[in-house]
Amino acid sequence: MFKLFAALVNVAVTLVSAQGLVSADMGHLFDKRLSSGCSPSGLASCSTPIPSDLCCFESPGGLILQTQFWDTNPSTGPSNSWTIHGLWPDNCDGTFSSNCDPSRDYTNIAGLLTSQGASDTLSFMQQFWVDINGQNEQFWEHEWSTHGTCYSTLQTSCLPSGSPQGAEAVAYFQRVVALFQTLPTYNWLASQGITPSTTQTYTLAQLTSALKTASGFTPALGCSGSAINQISWYFHLSGSLFDGQFIPIDSPKQSTCASSGLTYPPKSGSPVSNLTSAHAPATSLPTRATISVITSSGPIGGILTAGTWSVQTPATFTISGTTSSFTLQTSKGSCGVSSGTFTCGSGVSPSTFSAVSSGSKTIVVFQGSTDFSSNATPSGILQETVFTGSGGSQHFTLAFA
Repeated sequence: MFKLFAALVNVAVTLVSAQGLVSADMGHLFDKRLSSGCSPSGLASCSTPIPSDLCCFESPGGLILQTQFWDTNPSTGPSNSWTIHGLWPDNCDGTFSSNCDPSRDYTNIAGLLTSQGASDTLSFMQQFWVDINGQNEQFWEHEWSTHGTCYSTLQTSCLPSGSPQGAEAVAYFQRVVALFQTLPTYNWLASQGITPSTTQTYTLAQLTSALKTASGFTPALGCSGSAINQISWYFHLSGSLFDGQFIPIDSPKQSTCASSGLTYPPKSGSPVSNLTSAHAPATSLPTRATISVITSSGPIGGILTAGTWSVQTPATFTISGTTSSFTLQTSKGSCGVSSGTFTCGSGVSPSTFSAVSSGSKTIVVFQGSTDFSSNATPSGILQETVFTGSGGSQHFTLAFA
């Protein structure tokens, strides 16, 4: 799959070296390594027959769990959010493998994320993917080595030649964060009148029914004694974990909690107020829409066909996929992120995005963050480049209109 791309990269490297270009220019070439080239609407994992290309079909670990903690003793994470445990590729029959490639047991995950431009993901992890004993780095290393190395679509043979070491691990953490942000367990329970309490008790049926009503699917709950403290959301995957589509399913396993007398104890600490896990997941996605720029002072203009910010008439985007994984396209071509810059055009490698709801607005999420920025606010015919993250001086979100 990647042989042609790899050959083109090698040619490009030779040409760049010959021209004496600075190394920063190479980032635009290698940023495309995380576009798998797999169809996000292809055969879903756990389907048969199993294709031969396991770079585009997750196998044998095609039953994927996004697991979350509700830690109260001691408390971890914000008081109004569950926290990330991991993303596990169970086999389709319910068994699982672990520690699949010790040669890729990477250490210094924080340094790996920072060096490969995923500092926004790291910042989110430091608040929402936290160890109960404060050993975050060891926790992240464990989740990657134990579970991340077992994904067939994240094998190094699925990467183009020239990818930096650990690129597949960076992609793993980015996708875990992005998926977690579409699964606001706390908000879903709260929407059904279930909030942490020192006195209230529930039946297991009440809890699972509330979560199914809010999310559309039944998860599996885990308990410590009578207190709920873990939840697993189940998925199949279409395409690669790099940029494929997660397909939610009802849990094939039973919850391990008692049938009644269950408690949802409160956490200590402060609530979260400004990150996407505080938003509800988007329930629907338009197939065609414009994109407005929402600043702290209100809407200002929108995004043009090339992906720039302007106060002129915004472009109409074609949106393909689901709320948890979709692509964008304008009349100029696909839209993607390269070296932190959002662009659209005929030569752009498409990136995948997700969406959350904020009031009546549907907000665009990239790699777990709703943050976008620019170096200035446009006026008249001037256009501004759009960056992912908050590195620019003008901060905003992008909303479908």
